[in-house]
Amino acid sequence: MQNQTQIFGLRAIIEAINSGETIDKVFLQKGLRGELSTELESLLRKHAINSSYVPIEKLNRLTKNNHQGAVANISPIAFHNLEDLVMNVVESGKTPLFLLLDQLSDVRNFGAIIRTAECTGVNGIIIQKKGGAPINGDTIKTSAGAVFKVPICKVDHIKDAVFYMQASGIKVIAATEKTDALLYDLSFKEPCAIIMGSEGRGINPSTLKVVDEKAKLPLFGDIESLNVSVACGAFLYEVVRQRTAPLSR
Repeated sequence: MQNQTQIFGLRAIIEAINSGETIDKVFLQKGLRGELSTELESLLRKHAINSSYVPIEKLNRLTKNNHQGAVANISPIAFHNLEDLVMNVVESGKTPLFLLLDQLSDVRNFGAIIRTAECTGVNGIIIQKKGGAPINGDTIKTSAGAVFKVPICKVDHIKDAVFYMQASGIKVIAATEKTDALLYDLSFKEPCAIIMGSEGRGINPSTLKVVDEKAKLPLFGDIESLNVSVACGAFLYEVVRQRTAPLSR
């Protein structure tokens, strides 16, 4: 499966951005100079598009075409507006359930989480514009196509989404080991959003400071953490359990 629709060449990428294409990431040749490269770099900053500077050998591997020092991947999905999505869910009468992903780096973890989110009725997934795994062919395959069914939003920073959720009456819960509270001690029956952290760092400490509640999973083995997609599944199915049956306590 081809990862994404690919475009190459400075002017072509500039035109794609100006025409409103959803650009997932741009690879720029290190040391690139000239008016067009300056214009492209300015557009990338203006639209907060994820980009990285790479050796020319990397670009040559990405495409056999004349790339002129720039290759871009167009996202296979259109992203939703966070404010519109939250408003539509709240007004629908459903009990909102959102998932915030704080810079997950592994596309297969990302895809597995999207698949579980679709199965558990998550109303939307929010990711950060920069620093996270892209939505590419591996993501689509691992999600079993769920990436086309669950609305996904991009924000400048996950904290932006946290504050908006809270302002909309949605409780924000962080899945983190930095707490004494277990997952089963919390109620998920009211509107809520769950934050999952990245594979290595977890949730950004500045984000942890502004959430409403924190919870962790009990671990009885010697390994101190679960794979993030497995942990996310446990959290989401606890939400399902509570919302489909009375709390046991």
